[in-house]
Amino acid sequence: MERLCGPELPFWVANQTLHTDRPDLPECFQLSVLSWLPCIYLWAVCPVYLLYLKRNNRGYIMMSIMNRFKTVFGLLLWIVCWTDLFYTFHELRQGHSQPPIYFVTPLVLGMTMLLATFLIQFERLRGVQSSGVLFIFWFLSVLCAIVPFRSKILQASSQSEVTDKLRFTTFYFYFGLVVCELILCCFNEKPPLFSNVVTDPNPCPETTAGFLSTITFWWFTRLAIKGYKMPLEVKDLWSLNQRDSSKMMVPKLLKEWEKEQSKDKSEHTLSSQAVYSKPPPSTTNHIGGGGGGESSPEEVEVLLSSQKAAPRQPSFLRALIKAFGPYFLIGSAYKLLQDVITFVNPQLLRMLISFTKQKGVPDWWGYALAFLMFFTAFLQTLILHQHFQYCFVTGMNVRTALIGAIYRKALVITNSAKRSSTVGEVVNLMSVDAQRFMDLTTFLNMLWSAPLQIMLALYFLWQNLGPSVMAGVAVMILLIPFNAVIAMKTRAYQVEQMQYKDSRIKLMNEILNGIKVLKLYAWENSFKEKVLAIRQKELNVLRKTAYLGALSTMAWTSAPFLVALTTFAVYVTVDENNILDAEKAFVSLSLFNILRFPLNMLPQVISSIVQASVSLKRIQGFLSHDELDPNSVDRKNTASEYSVTVVNGKFTWGKEDPPVLHNINVMAPQGSLLAVVGHVGCGKSSLISALLGEMEKLEGEVSIRGSVAYVPQQAWIQNATLRDNILFGKPYNEQKYRCVLEACALTPDLQVLPGGDMTEIGEKGINLSGGQRQRVSLARALYSDADVYLLDDPLSAVDAHVSKHIFDNLIGPEGALKGKTRILVTHGISFLPQVDNIVVMVDGRVSEMGSYQELLRQNGAFAEFLRNYALEDIIEEDEATEELIQDEELFPDDALSNHTDMVDNEPVFNEAKRNFIRQISIISADGENPRSRSVRRHGCSQRKHAEPQEKKKPQEVEKLIQAETTETGRVKTKVYLEYAKAVGPLLSVLICCLYGCQSAAAIGANIWLSQWTNDASRNQTKENVHMRVGVYAALGIAQGVLLLINCLLCRAYSMLRAAKLTHHNMLQGVLRAPQAFFESTPTGRLLNRFSKDVDAIDSHIPENIDIWMRTFWYTLNVLLICSALTPMFLIVIAPLMVFYWWVQVNRKRVC
Repeated sequence: MERLCGPELPFWVANQTLHTDRPDLPECFQLSVLSWLPCIYLWAVCPVYLLYLKRNNRGYIMMSIMNRFKTVFGLLLWIVCWTDLFYTFHELRQGHSQPPIYFVTPLVLGMTMLLATFLIQFERLRGVQSSGVLFIFWFLSVLCAIVPFRSKILQASSQSEVTDKLRFTTFYFYFGLVVCELILCCFNEKPPLFSNVVTDPNPCPETTAGFLSTITFWWFTRLAIKGYKMPLEVKDLWSLNQRDSSKMMVPKLLKEWEKEQSKDKSEHTLSSQAVYSKPPPSTTNHIGGGGGGESSPEEVEVLLSSQKAAPRQPSFLRALIKAFGPYFLIGSAYKLLQDVITFVNPQLLRMLISFTKQKGVPDWWGYALAFLMFFTAFLQTLILHQHFQYCFVTGMNVRTALIGAIYRKALVITNSAKRSSTVGEVVNLMSVDAQRFMDLTTFLNMLWSAPLQIMLALYFLWQNLGPSVMAGVAVMILLIPFNAVIAMKTRAYQVEQMQYKDSRIKLMNEILNGIKVLKLYAWENSFKEKVLAIRQKELNVLRKTAYLGALSTMAWTSAPFLVALTTFAVYVTVDENNILDAEKAFVSLSLFNILRFPLNMLPQVISSIVQASVSLKRIQGFLSHDELDPNSVDRKNTASEYSVTVVNGKFTWGKEDPPVLHNINVMAPQGSLLAVVGHVGCGKSSLISALLGEMEKLEGEVSIRGSVAYVPQQAWIQNATLRDNILFGKPYNEQKYRCVLEACALTPDLQVLPGGDMTEIGEKGINLSGGQRQRVSLARALYSDADVYLLDDPLSAVDAHVSKHIFDNLIGPEGALKGKTRILVTHGISFLPQVDNIVVMVDGRVSEMGSYQELLRQNGAFAEFLRNYALEDIIEEDEATEELIQDEELFPDDALSNHTDMVDNEPVFNEAKRNFIRQISIISADGENPRSRSVRRHGCSQRKHAEPQEKKKPQEVEKLIQAETTETGRVKTKVYLEYAKAVGPLLSVLICCLYGCQSAAAIGANIWLSQWTNDASRNQTKENVHMRVGVYAALGIAQGVLLLINCLLCRAYSMLRAAKLTHHNMLQGVLRAPQAFFESTPTGRLLNRFSKDVDAIDSHIPENIDIWMRTFWYTLNVLLICSALTPMFLIVIAPLMVFYWWVQVNRKRVC
């Protein structure tokens, strides 16, 4: 530095800097280090930052007044810096030679200011509203300029006049401009043009928050204040960030998972390829081979590869890492920085203790050390919470993506896969297993951070205590195999527990789905016993896990103390000259306290990793199931004149199952009505499923031209209004909607429903009859305006007169679907004369196909079908006619006019059919003489009420499914008391006392250690060594024993007792609830209570109570001891306690 600054400007002067009451840095140090530090930072990060901006274009920001000021200030800074440079050249020409530092520093500063100005404009063009890079640069510039600012004032005050007036003036111009740039950097630019933020009515302020607002979470303040004023509701929350939405997260994960699967398939294909080899040419001239050897054929032999690689499963973990790893690594970088800063405080503590021992040192040393300790703690807090923010967001994104991927997979897995993956397993995968990953990501960085902190702590302990620290290392090494065995056993128990949980949720799903039958037969108690039996097995596994967890917690919690005990004991006994004074003891103790957190967290992280590994295997297994082939049905066939074509089709429900449909050949022309008939179990519904692509296609070709609408046998109804069920996301068209209602015979039903078409329909259509559900399903299909309609016996659930109305007005030749291709599965023979073609199914094969007349003349399977069903149809119609004659006077005229006699209105009732039915009637074996003329029912046979329908008054529509209520604000005391009651009042008090005794033992060990260090000042170190070590060990052992008893009593007994009682009461309450409760409560809500919430009671609540109790008692003991030893401590702690209490109360209001 002497070459740069010259001999007159020394780089460092200790007496001027440290050993004085008015410290100041030399001018050379100010011109070099302080001036270059911000410049080095900006030039170092600039290439990476420019690359980032080039790849991430958020839009274009119009130049604002603030941006103009930033640019002008940047250019002025460049001018100011180079003014100093040109002034130095001017001095050189005048014969006043200056050191090179006066040339280099202005040049570097000027170029850096130009770079900063360029970045200001480039960021605007790339849509950056607030720059963290430039904020740090301006902050460092101001921070480094504060020392010269003070130094120049001190020099000016000590001299009569300023010697270098130009540089003095330019510096203060420079300082003022840099401060202005820093202030302007604290504010945001306007959002980029055409960005989502502009169009979103309630955007999340995090997306537009500035750098300073982001690192301090100031953008959240507005919501916190609103929550303080009133309880927050869902409508008060901001819109979800686009990058965190399931729309972005789920495809991101599925893309990486598909890459893994395709990579696995390609490797599997390469490993199973055939190897071609040709034998070497013969070495003899004999035609048939020579030397008596075996003849070798000339043709090429095909040999299968003998080197079969082990089957490699696609790694779902690798897909997760690729999808979410880069974002998570940002949080890991923050964690690494925080870990390094953590070890600064012990070194500052060492310096502070040394400062108190020294005499005649300047007072500002102590103030500076205290300020540095506060600043490092503050900086550590900022960085740590940024790390947690990235971890929490990553966990939320992983959970969102997992739930979306599992839900998507559940819709496309094959039927054989559905047998192995039950409903209970799928529910647990989406609720419990996905939550495991979210919980793990919070502390996943501890997997590498804990060993790093342990190694750094041991390194500094080695510097402090020497080789004695190896005794502590030996203790930690001994704990590793102990905890490894516990982790392996815990993983096995976790797998077993999840199997019981799947079985329990599966049974609960079956109970909730069939709750009406269960209540009608009074089977509540028997099914309750079945659930409780599975629950007891689950609790037994949880108890075993709790035993292992108690041992692991005791081992890792006692580890810091055991390390300290062995280290101190070895240190004072190995050499008589080793004295444990205050500096060594308390610096070591601060390092041991740092060591305490990673050692305490390791068992929790290991437990979470074990649980997540089990969940990972379960999720990977589920996502690896075979999917239905989307290309099994060709939907792009435009060349054929047929809308639906099946050629030589062979289908099965599972690849390992025998085929269900054989040699299927079906062709349906555009706009035709094709009926599929046959006996029960002959494969009619399977044919519809094959056309939908829900069956495994073994042979043949299937093609459907255009869009498809499907009406199943059992209608699928959403929990929504009747109108929403029909529209199904389509835009509302009044005229079209009314025509659909009329065609599906729903208009009379609207007069019965309390809210008309705005009546809320319960889950699975629980407040509709079977016929109404089927008509809503038909109406939905009709409103969708598809090209092909697959109707799986939709008329079986409706009455005869409604059936006729629907056929005439919807399905039939003159119905609303005329011109559309319709495939109708039916058992009703009365409509068959009006269809275009009939397919007769027998034992999974197409027996006959043709028109009604053709099939009747063939006298084959179709005739047999008519022979079986015709008499039943006639008898049912006669009974309906008699019932109608009895009830006809009970119906109003307008109701009867809607559905007149089918025989009277039917334009052409096929005479051949009449004759055929008459012949069947004569030769029937029962000897009865049924009437040859069948009359259709006019009304619904279930309609027994005698009073005529009156026009109902409009009623206020009540919401059937009640919204789930959530408590706001703080948790009520009653909840805590209920949980304590479930645990047991005496047990709760005993557990609290044990936590207090454990914390008191830990504090007592620290107090005893402080007394031990006082022996050095009284020269009593040799006499009291064994007593000091013995009492210190006794206190530590007492702490470990109390912790073990507490964990066993708390987790293995009392908490599981509370979990068992809570689940039992909830199960009993649900099973004893009236039927109306199940009509107004969705099944998914109840399943969540029994899956995710029960898991929280089993696992999360005990862990949180343990953490809270330990923190509470430790804090209380520290406050009491500090207040007793230093009463002045109360002056500071009292207002701080009030402040933190206020923050906690407001946080509960917001949450």
